[in-house]
Amino acid sequence: MATRIREKTAKIAKNRDNRPMAKVKYVRTSPSKIRIILDLIRGKNAVEALALMEQAQQENATVVAKLLKSAIANAENNKGLNRSELYVAETWVGAGPLMKRINIRGRGRADRMLKRTCHITLILAVVK
Repeated sequence: MATRIREKTAKIAKNRDNRPMAKVKYVRTSPSKIRIILDLIRGKNAVEALALMEQAQQENATVVAKLLKSAIANAENNKGLNRSELYVAETWVGAGPLMKRINIRGRGRADRMLKRTCHITLILAVVK
């Protein structure tokens, strides 16, 4: 039993993705709004993507810019990679928990208001 667990752990460690990454959780905006911003930077050079996010008009671009800065810092400090050689390899956003609130309507009725949150993941890679 224990040898099987050790084998599984070794296999997971061997297949672990070693690219620099950053995550942010519980961002107080809907995933669809973030997905539009992530589509702009996917596949671009990291420095260009950061410049693009700092100039973007969307309010949520600041969250993505902060996440991108964190991923670049992780690559430089933890992996020893050069900032100019990095590009945005993968980005995705998933739905977080919903905050359910009540919107009061006329005649004693109430509607459900869903305040969405999301989790964003960004992975960088080295240009070869």
